[in-house]
Amino acid sequence: MKSATDVLTRSPRVIARTGTPEEQERTPRHLRLSERESAAAKTWLEEQTDAACCPLRTAGCVVLIREGADGLEAFLTYRTSPDSPLGKVGFPGGAATAADEQPVGWFGPTPTQWAQKFGHEEILPARCAVVAAIRETFQEVGVLLAGPDETATVENSEASETMACRERITGRELDFVDWLKRGGLKLRTDLLKPIGRWQSPNFSHRRYDTHYFAAVVPVGQKPRLLESRGVWGRWVTAAQLVADLDSTALGEEIGQEKTRGLTVQQLITPGVLCILESLARSQSAIGFLTKKRTVHTQKPELERRDGALTLCFTPPATGCAPRAKGV
Repeated sequence: MKSATDVLTRSPRVIARTGTPEEQERTPRHLRLSERESAAAKTWLEEQTDAACCPLRTAGCVVLIREGADGLEAFLTYRTSPDSPLGKVGFPGGAATAADEQPVGWFGPTPTQWAQKFGHEEILPARCAVVAAIRETFQEVGVLLAGPDETATVENSEASETMACRERITGRELDFVDWLKRGGLKLRTDLLKPIGRWQSPNFSHRRYDTHYFAAVVPVGQKPRLLESRGVWGRWVTAAQLVADLDSTALGEEIGQEKTRGLTVQQLITPGVLCILESLARSQSAIGFLTKKRTVHTQKPELERRDGALTLCFTPPATGCAPRAKGV
């Protein structure tokens, strides 16, 4: 890991994207920091410490995908929480809570297997990431990855009574696990595919250990923003979005004070960018979901480039080594 001194003294470097497509995918990348991020980074650097500003919180996000006319699409939302570690625009998801630790009905890979998939030594963080990802996706966009048995899911998630339950769960007036139990439902974790794990940089004042899962929307369901908090969300063609990272069109479309005038790369995190680029390279939803991957933890680092502080990261390899049986 680079020290604070390394960041300050490192000379800017320009990296040409040459070589094979596989080598280009692994070329180090840089994202510009926002004004707020830059201020936090400079303060951290002045302290001459490598210690993180705060502990990591477990988080989970679900990348909902589908096939569109111009390639794979993902459902993106605007995150209303100020300076969210998940970016201003990202996938449905959020941080785990203490309630996510309680027993819950479960179909699919065991918590132990999920821990192995994400490289955890302990089971609880991986288990909580799975529960948080499913819960937050239901709260934010109404897609419920749960069912009465291991072959079925819930339909008609747009019903008014479902929206009312989502509002109460989000407001912590109703416990998600209790609601599932009363409805005779269990989590369909078999519908999730692990695709990435990204940690916030040390200088951030809010830091997440974010576990990314991919899934398709179950039959009979359709994403719908939470009425009380949803601002913007829609299906976006991944290839079109990553083709022009300097475009401000998306920020203008969202129309919020904190998005107007910002480029795509200023709206999203490195993790979101890498996943969108991976989707853009994929030929089909089935191919993306069934591709075998070994998930490695990624953590962007500060680097001074052309006189400005940036987040430097190397996209994870698209290939993988064989996984252990049952993982």
